[in-house]
Parts: sequence; structure tokens; C-alpha cells
Amino acid sequence: MKKRKWLSVLVVFTIFFLSACAQSSGGDGEKVVNIGYSGPLSGAAAYYGENTLNGLKMAVEDINKEGFEVNGEKYKLNVVALDDKYLPNETASNGKRLVQENQTPIIFSPHSGGISALQVFNEVDNFIVSAYSSEPDIVERGNTLTVRIPPSYEGYIEPFSDYAMDNFGKKLAAIPPVTQYGKDWAEAIIPYWESAGGEVVHKASVDYSKDTDFFTLLTNALKEEPDVLFIGGPSEPTAKIVSQARQLGYDGGFIVMDQAKLDEMKNVTGSYDVLEGAIGVVPLIYTEYSGTKAFIDKYREKHDKDPGSEAGYHYLAMYVFVEAMKAAGSVDDAKLIRAHIGDGLTNLPDDKKVYDLKQIEENGAIENFIRMGVIKDGEFEEVDLE
Repeated sequence: MKKRKWLSVLVVFTIFFLSACAQSSGGDGEKVVNIGYSGPLSGAAAYYGENTLNGLKMAVEDINKEGFEVNGEKYKLNVVALDDKYLPNETASNGKRLVQENQTPIIFSPHSGGISALQVFNEVDNFIVSAYSSEPDIVERGNTLTVRIPPSYEGYIEPFSDYAMDNFGKKLAAIPPVTQYGKDWAEAIIPYWESAGGEVVHKASVDYSKDTDFFTLLTNALKEEPDVLFIGGPSEPTAKIVSQARQLGYDGGFIVMDQAKLDEMKNVTGSYDVLEGAIGVVPLIYTEYSGTKAFIDKYREKHDKDPGSEAGYHYLAMYVFVEAMKAAGSVDDAKLIRAHIGDGLTNLPDDKKVYDLKQIEENGAIENFIRMGVIKDGEFEEVDLE
């Protein structure tokens, strides 16, 4: 019995040792830092998840061509990606696994529910949540190891609403997704719409993990004769809602939540004509910063399609974290790396600036710019917010 007991202990120790070695050295002797990712790689949001992961992997591939140096040691990166099906409970399980098996100092999560799930234990387990969500509450919880990459959606509420009301009318039908992000967006825009003199004539929600046919949902909304539909979520299903609304005879405008991208929606609808009157964020392909064009060209060559902001921000964020590691003098101390994100932004090479990020606020939000665009006369047009 004693021999069996010691054998079991030896097996457990060996597994732990080999797992720890995965963080410290690669196949040819170089030191390796595992970077975690948990996102939707299957289901209705798989296309969105794939785009985020593509950007992250591209950054890692570029960085690994030469590696990077921290305290005289050369490192490379390894992405460990797990599918969470857009389900927060799966994100939490993935997070535990990534930390325990792969010692990931950073875990990327591209949806608010998953981010919230990781924030329950990330400070205790000592890893940074790289949060790709515009949900403002993410950085209002006092979590000291969270970095929010995109700007808060709060900045879009007023300009999106004002433009829609001025150009289409004051009757709004709200059909956000059932996710926490969708609920919070709705709870922000509906009061503003009403305070600005508008009327909310219909409220409903859509579950993209279950619904693929939206005709019944839209028929009920269009009975109230809205001037504007408030919609959003991943680009593909959001575009299908627009297409089906047009098929039902709707000719009004759309306020599109910032997760969906107008250029990606066009890939589903076939043209911008179907999206006439849609208001949303500016797609990456219409953005010009010092590193934008090079990234777009490289992405097109590798994936044979245009990159969205999800890919661009993840590419950029990985470079920021590497620069923060260099400044911190550590690849595994999450607190120290987080404390040097500002240095990471400052030291970011110009040719990697897919977006122009200025600084990180104390609460973990990266300072960013708010930009909006519309589809007008079948073409994309940026709206001046100044």
C-alpha cells in the first residue's frame, strides 16, 4: 500500500513539474510564456471569437520571429486557446484550467459575461484579465488586475441616438441580445432616447445561441411602426436581423451596438444598400493610424479577408503586454505587469499602432477615441463628432 501511495504522489508531482516546464522552456530550449484565451469558437458567435483569436495569434507569430528580452532572458509566446461557447460558466472553468495547467499570467476574454466570471477569482489566482468588451462596469468593480481594451459604449449612446432621431424619427423598437452586454446597452440607451423626446414602442430580446429565424420577433416589433431598430451582438446574426427586417418591408434606420461591425455585416447582406441608415462604429478598414495599413495588408494576405477591430485590438494589446513585461522585468508577476501597462503603451512601436491608445486609467480602462459612421446612399460615411 505504501508503494502505491508513493507512486501516486510521484505521478502527481511529475504532471505538475511537466506542466510548469511548459511555461519555462520550449522545444528548442527557449523560454516560453503561455498566454490564455477563452472565447466563443463554436456556436452563433464563433465568427466573432475566431476574429479575436486571429489577431492575438498574428501578434504572437510576429513577436516569436525574434522573441523578446526580459532581464537578459529571451522569451517567446504560446497561445493556449479554449472554447467557452460564449457561456460565462465555461469561461470560468477555462480560466481555472489555463492558470493551473499552463500558468498563464494573462487571459484574454472577448465577452462581458466571461470577463465577469474571470474577475471572481483572477486577483486570488494572480492573472490579468485582458478584457475585450465595451461594458463600462468591467472597470468599475475595483478589480486591480483587469485591463479593458476598447472604449466604453457609453460614449456612443448620445451621438447614435441623436443622429437616428434627427434622420429617421422618434419611435424606437429595441431588440438587443439576451446577454448581459445587451441588457446593459439597452438600459443605457432607452432612458436617453426617452429623455431626448423619443418613444420606445417595442421591447424584446434575442438569443443568438437558440434563434436563427427572426421573422416572428421582427413582425411583432414592426407592428408598432418604429422609425429605428436598436439591434446588435455578433456581426453575422445582427446582419441577418437587418436582412429579414428589409424582407418584411421595414425601411427605417438601425442603431447597431458596437460589437457588430458594419463592414462584416455587409459580407452577410451582400451590399451596403441593405444596411442603408445603419449607425455604428467605424470599421478598422476605414481607420488610419501609423500601424493600421500594414496590419490590414498582413491580415488580408494570411486570412484572405478584411480584419475587424476585434483582430486589430487583440494584435495591438498583445504587443502592449509584451512591452509591459519588458518594463516590469517580469513575464509572470501579474501585479507588476499590470503596473507597467502605461509603459507598454508609451513604448509601443509606431508600426504596431493599429489604433492610437494614449494611456491607461487607474481603474484599468485604456483611454481611447469614440468614432461613429453611417451607411448613407449605399456607402460608408464617418460622422464628425466634434
